Amino acid sequence: MTSKTNLNSIVMLGASGAVGSEALKALLDHKDLHQLTLLGRTPISGINKDYVFQHQINVSDPDSYKEFLPGHTIAICTLGVGEPSKVSKEEFIKIDKQAVLEFAKACKNSGVRHFELLASVGISSKSSSFYLRAKGELVDELKALKFERLSIFQPSMILTPTNRYGISQAIVLKVFPLLKPFLMGSLRKYRGIPVSVLGQSMAKNVFIAGKNYETFHWDQFYSIIEKSNKP
Repeated sequence: MTSKTNLNSIVMLGASGAVGSEALKALLDHKDLHQLTLLGRTPISGINKDYVFQHQINVSDPDSYKEFLPGHTIAICTLGVGEPSKVSKEEFIKIDKQAVLEFAKACKNSGVRHFELLASVGISSKSSSFYLRAKGELVDELKALKFERLSIFQPSMILTPTNRYGISQAIVLKVFPLLKPFLMGSLRKYRGIPVSVLGQSMAKNVFIAGKNYETFHWDQFYSIIEKSNKP
């Protein structure tokens, strides 16, 4: 397979997850997408587009996928363990930090110019929270790679249509929407975001102009969609 090098050649890692699948859905609906390469542990069924290519890889081994990267100029990464509290710190670091960083390095070396990452609100390399600190350190290392454009999406609670992780998420899905009226001003970024809105914003952001380094929170997720829908 010969890759087409153009601004709408996208490679995705993590497209089978909750946010990734919503981003994928929005990308497949976009008329200006010429090539989409999906990298993951297992193929995604039901995709019948001649410009979509899927490769089964080991997400922790760049040698298993680096040959599929040349020709793409955009990368979208939504890879993650889902619920960090359910895995060890070592496993979290291996997937959410090391695997993502290795993917980013391989993308940079292959000519990718725009890299998008699903992160979290409140991340900082100086945070006292292990999770937020690890994500913050990851973003610092991504910035050091000097992509022409780096987009970091920082949602608070991601609201999915169904409960995926048990009773704790069931409670959150019930309670978080009720907090919205109280999260105003600088607290707006902590509002829960529907997974469909977050996924759409990640997909549609690649088709509009942006900054060299940009971070997005609750308000920006909606503004991206609104901006992309304008004629």
